[in-house]
Amino acid sequence: MIEITERLQRRIRRDFSDAKVAEEVESSLRLMVWKLGPDGMVGVGQERLMAAVVIDARGDFRRLRDAASLERLDWRDLLVATHLADSDYPQYLDQELP
Repeated sequence: MIEITERLQRRIRRDFSDAKVAEEVESSLRLMVWKLGPDGMVGVGQERLMAAVVIDARGDFRRLRDAASLERLDWRDLLVATHLADSDYPQYLDQELP
């Protein structure tokens, strides 16, 4: 099973306050990671990629589904857009997921 970290769950619940929507967000993120598989995520961790999708969505479920869509997803571009591509991404991630 693909795990979503506790701090990412908190961010999801903050951005998507409706409990059912938050569950759908988590399901979409797990499916995205599962479809990418380990070979599709070389050099990026699951939390980092899922956080990039959540950060990019800014609380908009439709935007999240677009970002998580494998047909549209180039995770490298997503990491750049959400400031998670640079070497200091752990510090930025800590700020975004306190």
